Amino acid sequence: MQAQATPTTLADWLALLETRHAKAIDMGLERVAKVKEQLDIRFDCPVIMVAGTNGKGSTCAMLESILMRAGYRVGLYIKPHFLHFNERARVEGTPASDAALIAAFEAVEEKRGDVSLTYFEFTTLAIMKLLADARLDVVILEVGLGGRLDAVNVIDADVGIVTSIDIDHTEYLGTTREEIGFEKAGIYRADKTAICGDPVPPKSLIKHAEAIGADLWLMGRDFNYQGDKQQWAYGGRNQRRNSLAYPSLRGANQLLNAAAALAALEALRDRLPVGAQEVRTGLATVELPGRFQVLPGQPLVILDVAHNPHAAATLAQNLDNMGFHPYTYAVFGSMLDKDIEGVINHLKGKIDHWCVTSLPLPRAATAQQLKDKLLEAGVEPEFKPDAACTIETFETPAAAFANAQSRATENDRIVVFGSFLTVAGVMEARKPELH
Repeated sequence: MQAQATPTTLADWLALLETRHAKAIDMGLERVAKVKEQLDIRFDCPVIMVAGTNGKGSTCAMLESILMRAGYRVGLYIKPHFLHFNERARVEGTPASDAALIAAFEAVEEKRGDVSLTYFEFTTLAIMKLLADARLDVVILEVGLGGRLDAVNVIDADVGIVTSIDIDHTEYLGTTREEIGFEKAGIYRADKTAICGDPVPPKSLIKHAEAIGADLWLMGRDFNYQGDKQQWAYGGRNQRRNSLAYPSLRGANQLLNAAAALAALEALRDRLPVGAQEVRTGLATVELPGRFQVLPGQPLVILDVAHNPHAAATLAQNLDNMGFHPYTYAVFGSMLDKDIEGVINHLKGKIDHWCVTSLPLPRAATAQQLKDKLLEAGVEPEFKPDAACTIETFETPAAAFANAQSRATENDRIVVFGSFLTVAGVMEARKPELH
């Protein structure tokens, strides 16, 4: 029998991978570990792994920015992407090329044999292969779902960071912070640095780290931060960094993320020394799309991938800190399996006009379902021309955003939040402006 031809473009590869495995999410490491061994993926440099309910992407971006400022060759695996899959794999700050990704996909395909891999498992192995072959000084890996059984966890990291623990992905991780904390602590390794940036860590995380003999660093015990309106300072076990610039990433929790990142750098300082100026400049210039990203122009547009109650509470606080705007318009889309009621309850008092949207995935909530959730939460539209509250439904994020733009005045603001697909849809619509 003639072997089936493999795709020749990145788009065709991704389309094929989406149809390959019976389950979109298939928890477990056995299949991934088997193919990893066949690929002989190994890193000859320090590896930092970052898990958590929220704050993973920000922490990864800060580490990348600081380490690149210090002159290191940095590899980063971060997800999901907004506009192009290439965003998930970065070498020295530059997204991987189509050709490099295709070569990595072909390597995984050649070695996997009869092992069936999900889209996420296959692409994770390919990106780790790409990074392992790039002769880097340091690699930063963002965990996807949970930690213990996530495909990324087939790698033994020198430093494991858990940023925050809250209720999300309950069908896979458990329904309590204790259950979820245990899953996220699965990235920790014996005799390696285990950092938790959550100020109130679950006991399960602490017990697991202690049981395996990890070197546990806790916020408030082993490292902390303090600051005023102009600058802030980090204090660790044996290192203090003063007069630091606030991270350019906006948001109420970014100092928690920054402190965890600096704790990781302190733990690795013998292998990856970083100077004070590199830390200051790295924090001041870090960029990460879609995390309370404020776009220039009027009306003000904020992009935020707040898709669970913990992130929605932070978004609400950030909106409160922005000053006065006559009206706030929301473009909101969500997966149906999220705690939509919890998200709405944190934000319903901050938003005047809701433009809710369907999303192009079967597991997404429809716009009508989101409207029903808003009505159940007590959001009452007023049916008159100058209504102080409205709820409108749309088929796409682009259409919802266009409606909000047409109604908002230059002094109002539009907040686009929820699923990554909501923010990505608006980014795609605004691409000519953003470029």
